[in-house]
Amino acid sequence: MRGRRELMLAAGVAWFAAHGSSIAQTRRRDAPEKQGGKTRMNILMIATSADKLGQSGHATGVWLEELTTPFYAFRDGGGEVTLASIEGGAIPIDTRSVKEAGQNEASVERYLSDPAFRHRVADTPKFTNIDLSGFDAVFLPGGHGTMTDYPENSALARLIEQFDRSGRIVSAVCHGPAGLLSARKADGTPFVAGRRVSAFADSEERAVGLEHTVPFLLEDRLRASGALYERGPDFTSFAIQDGNLLTGQNPASAARVANLVMERLKA
Repeated sequence: MRGRRELMLAAGVAWFAAHGSSIAQTRRRDAPEKQGGKTRMNILMIATSADKLGQSGHATGVWLEELTTPFYAFRDGGGEVTLASIEGGAIPIDTRSVKEAGQNEASVERYLSDPAFRHRVADTPKFTNIDLSGFDAVFLPGGHGTMTDYPENSALARLIEQFDRSGRIVSAVCHGPAGLLSARKADGTPFVAGRRVSAFADSEERAVGLEHTVPFLLEDRLRASGALYERGPDFTSFAIQDGNLLTGQNPASAARVANLVMERLKA
């Protein structure tokens, strides 16, 4: 009996030596690591590089609040944030999202007096040049520019698929969910099919007078892709979670989505 136990123990040690490292790697990939007793929270933010809306020539870019509010929420919450963009270089900012000093959302005011962050926004790496292995979450801020360079971007679609299949967080706000449209599940069906998703509502698009300028209405396209679209009243904060997918409806929802991201990372 003793010999048998010793043989079983030896076999177990040999198996773990052969497979233990791969198990550890899987655990690191599926959940944030602990470093020095704290949860590692590395977040990749990818912004639009488009300064025109489709073929219309309408000036656009990122909606600044949807970039600044999550950025500061992540950083203030202990996260490490890497800011990138679709093409690299300066992130175009929709001028309608910035008012005179003292009249903006708190995070925008903070950005305006933060030269280090402004420098980062003015000189971003192209997201395809970044090693994705160390990130725990991806966040896609909105702005109408995303309707130009998110939907048909195959590299962005692959990134979303990679994060989702490894159990990492995929998050977006307002027009940011346009970046989910080309992604697919392992079975080839749309990434959003059967999943609860929020994004800029068609009624909100009409309210800002751009329903005939955008290439398509985002709510309509998400529904056509099988998403279980949900929303709140126009221009009020609304965000939902479906597993590792976290989305928000409009600029006012940016803080709520960011908080959901941080809550899940810290869970």
